[in-house]
Amino acid sequence: MLRECFYHVSQSNWAYAYDKHTIHLRVRTKRDDVMDILAVTGDKYDWDRTYAEYPMKKTASDAYFDYWETSVKPKYGRVSYGFRMSAGSECVWMTESGIHDEQPEPPGGYYDFPYIHEIDMYAAPEWAKSAIFYQIIPERFANGDPSNDPDNTEPWGGQPTTDNSFGGDLQGIIDHLDYIENLGVNAIYLTPVFHSPSNHKYDTLDYKKVDPQFGSNETLKQLVDTCHARGIRVMLDAVFNHCSEHFPLFQDVVRHGEKSEYADWFHVRKYPLEVRDGIPTYDTFGFFPHMPKFNTANPRVKQYLLNVAEYWIKEIQIDGWRLDVASEIDHHFWRDFRKVVKAANPDAYIVGEVWNDSMKWLLGDQFDSVMNYPFSSKVLEFFSQSAMDGYTFANSMGFLLMRYPQQTNEVIFNLLCSHDTPRVLTCVGEDKRRVKLCVVFLLTYMGTPCIYYGDEIGLTGGPDPDCRKCMEWDPDKQDNELYDFYRLLIALRKDYDVLRTGSFRFLKAEPGDPRIIYERLNSQMHFTVWMNNTEEETVLSHPMETDDWKDALSGETVIPEDGIMNIKLDPLGYRILYRYL
Repeated sequence: MLRECFYHVSQSNWAYAYDKHTIHLRVRTKRDDVMDILAVTGDKYDWDRTYAEYPMKKTASDAYFDYWETSVKPKYGRVSYGFRMSAGSECVWMTESGIHDEQPEPPGGYYDFPYIHEIDMYAAPEWAKSAIFYQIIPERFANGDPSNDPDNTEPWGGQPTTDNSFGGDLQGIIDHLDYIENLGVNAIYLTPVFHSPSNHKYDTLDYKKVDPQFGSNETLKQLVDTCHARGIRVMLDAVFNHCSEHFPLFQDVVRHGEKSEYADWFHVRKYPLEVRDGIPTYDTFGFFPHMPKFNTANPRVKQYLLNVAEYWIKEIQIDGWRLDVASEIDHHFWRDFRKVVKAANPDAYIVGEVWNDSMKWLLGDQFDSVMNYPFSSKVLEFFSQSAMDGYTFANSMGFLLMRYPQQTNEVIFNLLCSHDTPRVLTCVGEDKRRVKLCVVFLLTYMGTPCIYYGDEIGLTGGPDPDCRKCMEWDPDKQDNELYDFYRLLIALRKDYDVLRTGSFRFLKAEPGDPRIIYERLNSQMHFTVWMNNTEEETVLSHPMETDDWKDALSGETVIPEDGIMNIKLDPLGYRILYRYL
C-alpha cells in the first residue's frame, strides 16, 4: 500500500457532524490500492466498553485517489478513532500519531472528535433540499407594465447589448406565474431588482428601493405574496461588494475627497478619484470605475448593508439571498450577515457567488450554499461532445463531491448556465439530445438544481450579453417538446425523495467509454440512470441481482437476463430505472 497517499484530518470535510447523532468520517488512499478499511472507534474515557468497528465504503474516486466514508453514531456524542487498512495480507493502522504496522494502544494518539455541538453544525434550510430554482432576469422575462418602460426601450426580442432595455418588469413575472408553476419549479431566483442606472442592476443606487423600471416595493411584495400562495419561494440578489458610481455616498467622496465623512466607506488608494491608464485610483469590481468597492470592514458600512439584508426579509418576507461577488468580501462581514439574516428568518437560504472551492465559506457560520460553477463546467464538458470518457467524467465529479460534507452537497446550487455564461443549448452545439442528457444529470444529481429562464423552451445565447435574451412568449417559437421534457424530469425529482437526498455513486464509468451508469440510493428506493453519450445506438450492461426494476418514465417493467441488465439506448439516449427496497 502506498502509505504516502493516506490522508485524514479530524475536521472540515474529513470528519464532521452530519446531524446531532451522527459523525461522518472520510479517508483518502491511492486509487485501486487499498482493499478494505475499518474505522475502529471508542470513547476516550472508556474505550473498552464503547469500542465499535465501522466498515468504510468507497464512495468516490478521482484520477489519483479513492475516497472512503462511514457514519459513526457515538453513544455519548464524542469519539476517538483510527483506521485499519488492508490489501491482501498487508495490514496497517493510521492514527493521528502516524501510520503503524501494529495497532497502537488506544486511545492515546488516535484521532478525536471531542463532542457533537449542535450549535456548531452546518445547517441549511430543509426546504432547500427539495427546491428546484428558476433563475429570472426581470428586465428580460416579460413586460407586464409598459407605463414604467425607460425612454430608450427597444421592441421585445431584439438583440441584447450591454446597455439596452426591453421593458421587462416584476408585473411581467406576476403575469406569468401560471407558466412558472406549470413548469413545476418551486423557487425563483431574481437577479437584482433594486434601483440602478444599468439594465442588469448590479450597480446599486438605492438598496431599499425597487427600480422604478421594474415597479415598486409594493409590486415586489405582491410578487412574493403571490408566489408564496402558490408554494413558490423567492430569493433575491444582493450586491454588497460594490455599488454604483452614482451612489450618493460615493459621490460625496468624489466631491469632497478625503474630507468626506464617507471616505472610509470605500478603498481609496489616491486622491482625487479618477481613472489613470485604465485603472481607477479606488478599488472596484474588476477594473470597472462605475462599480466602486465597499469597505465592508468599516462598522458603519457593515451596519448599513446588514440593515438592507434584514429589511427585505422582514418587510417583503423573501426566502433567501444570492450574494454577488461573495468571495471578495471579508469573512467577518459574512459571519455577521448570517447572524442577522437567520435572526430575521431562520429558514432563509444563503447562496454565495464563489466560482472555486468554497469550503471556507461553508463551515456553518457563513453561507448555506454556493453557485456550483465547477459542476456546470464538468457536466457541459462531458455532454457537449463524445470525446471525454466516463472514467474521466466520474473522476471529475468524485473530486467535486469530496470537496464538501454530505449536507452541503445536498443543497449546493447546481446550474448548467446563468446570466454570466453561454446558454446550455449553445454550449452543446444546439443538439437538443445533448441538452436532455445535461438536464437528466442535473435533476437526478445531488444538490439544489437551478434552471435558467428560457432554457426550457430552447433559447440560445453566447457569452454575456447574448445569454441575456428576452424570454420567447410566442407559442409558435417555443420548443414545446423540450418544455414537456423539463416538466417531466422536474416532476420525477419532486416525486421521489431519493433523487433529492439519496447517496450518489457511479456504477459504470470506464476508460475509453463515454457511456455511464450511476445510482441514487436510500433506505427505501434505488434509482439507476443509464446514459449513452455517443452518437451510436448501444446496449449498456451491468449486473443486477433483482428483477423488480421499472422504467421511471414509462412504468414498464425491466427484467435482467441471468443477473445482467441489458439496456438498449438510442444515440445520446438515456433511461432511468427504479425499484423499491
